[in-house]
Amino acid sequence: MKPHVKVLGWMYILLGILGILAAALTFVAITGGGLISGDETAIRITSLVGTLVGGFITLVSVPGIVAGWGLLKFKAWARILTLVLGLLNLPGFPVGTLLGIYTIWILLDNETSRLFGENV
Repeated sequence: MKPHVKVLGWMYILLGILGILAAALTFVAITGGGLISGDETAIRITSLVGTLVGGFITLVSVPGIVAGWGLLKFKAWARILTLVLGLLNLPGFPVGTLLGIYTIWILLDNETSRLFGENV
């Protein structure tokens, strides 16, 4: 199960990084739309909306990076955090569902519990 935990950790890190890149792209696209218009009101509104949307996407992406890093280091807290993230991913068909199922399958295994130093 050790290789599965490592793969899962890297998957969460990669998806978190992709989320942050998407947040930056969203911020630039929304804010840039206002700047292109040249209208001061549009610039203010799109700057605010771009910041809020980009910030929210970043906020939901960071826990995946933290969880992935913790999994790579076999930290017990990372197992719990990743299970929570895996459950939250389940409704996101198809990628989130597959990641959630894989997360639950890997992290609830008895061998995985021993890897994290937990008594089974």
